[in-house]
Amino acid sequence: MTDTAMSRDQRLVLTIAVLASFVTFLDGSVINVALPAISEEFRSGLTVQQWVVDAYLITLGTLILLAGSLSDAFGRMLILKVGLIGFALTSIAIALAPSAEILIVVRGLQGVAGALLVPSSLALIISSFRGVAQAKAIGQWTGWTSAAFLAGPLLGGLFVDFLSWRLVFAINIIPIAVTLYLIVRLGQKNERPEGAGIDWWGAVLGIIGLGGPVFALIEQANYGWGSPAIYLPFAVGLVALVAFVLRQRTARHPMLPLGLFAVRNFSVGNVATTLVYAALSLGGFLLVIYLQEVAGYSATFAGLALLPVTLVSIALSSRFGALSGRYGPRLFMGLGPIVGGLGYLLLLNIGEDVNYFTQVLPGVLLFALGLTATVAPLTAAILGSIPENQSGIGSAINNAVSRIAGLIAIALIGVIIGSELTVESFHRGLIVIAVLLILGGIVSWIGIRNPQKVPEPIS
Repeated sequence: MTDTAMSRDQRLVLTIAVLASFVTFLDGSVINVALPAISEEFRSGLTVQQWVVDAYLITLGTLILLAGSLSDAFGRMLILKVGLIGFALTSIAIALAPSAEILIVVRGLQGVAGALLVPSSLALIISSFRGVAQAKAIGQWTGWTSAAFLAGPLLGGLFVDFLSWRLVFAINIIPIAVTLYLIVRLGQKNERPEGAGIDWWGAVLGIIGLGGPVFALIEQANYGWGSPAIYLPFAVGLVALVAFVLRQRTARHPMLPLGLFAVRNFSVGNVATTLVYAALSLGGFLLVIYLQEVAGYSATFAGLALLPVTLVSIALSSRFGALSGRYGPRLFMGLGPIVGGLGYLLLLNIGEDVNYFTQVLPGVLLFALGLTATVAPLTAAILGSIPENQSGIGSAINNAVSRIAGLIAIALIGVIIGSELTVESFHRGLIVIAVLLILGGIVSWIGIRNPQKVPEPIS
């Protein structure tokens, strides 16, 4: 379809894709502002806070590749429905969790359900839109899903201060129910391609390969690197990762088709994704916790600190997506992360007594502009460089890369800032975030190539 005006079915597909991904991005970020309240209720410290975040990211990041294969093998609609129902059930279980240990376990199960949602939803967009219309649709998808990721702290803050951190998970039921209703209205039959299969052994190796090192990185502050409880999982995980890559070269139905990385924009784009999303996860975690635990902000005001990012993302993501479709993604992917990194350097003005309007807002606005200019072109460049019949696994790989980047960044917090969050350690974290973003821009500018221009108008 060359006309950028959307049909009824395309509007439904885009809405379904946005809502299905919305809940996973929301849960990935809303937890940050709720961590101090969770720690207070369960009488726990930084390690439990890291596990509450990373239990979700471990299963989400390790299984999202398997989910892409499941989507291609059993049909996108079926996997999407299973993921929505599973996410609803685990959201209710989190809201009722009686202890930190059970909360962490259920967060892991929720990550399993979340892994089923993102690749299936984005693959629906790839298969329903073409050309500039596709780039613009991806821009709208990234705008709203990024808004969910960034609005999470505000929503979490309001619930923590005025209701309960538990209820913010129960509210997931509303968008999930709406999404299931829209799927029924769309009436699209589930299609199962012939000959697709699942690499179950690859899935096991991937889980061990990521889970072992992440466990070691989080718990090393408690046990030390000399403890067998640390170096054994770390070593086993690294061996499993090597075995995973080797298996992908010979598996009949690989979870990670290594041939995709021969495509320049796909491989370079995923390197940029690693750097940008590691920075994004680390920044969201550190800023909202610092504003509460050191600067003395309430959970609501800490959440409001990132509201400008949400507003800029909603306002401009679709436009940047369309511009990327017209002029190519290289300029936006090159300059956007660098602008975002400069925004984080501006946050170095933050001290123990924080004035939001002079010390926080300028940096947040600059970061918002840079991030919004980056995300839609980044997604379009990666997925637009591979064949449509591999859109499910391509989307899964890119989302796995972004979640694993966030997972490792959170696991490394203890290494970056130490055991205590202070002004000095916070500034150290800000510099690391800025460096990651600037490197993401440099990699993109050097490595990304604009595709041939498609002579289609934009609205």
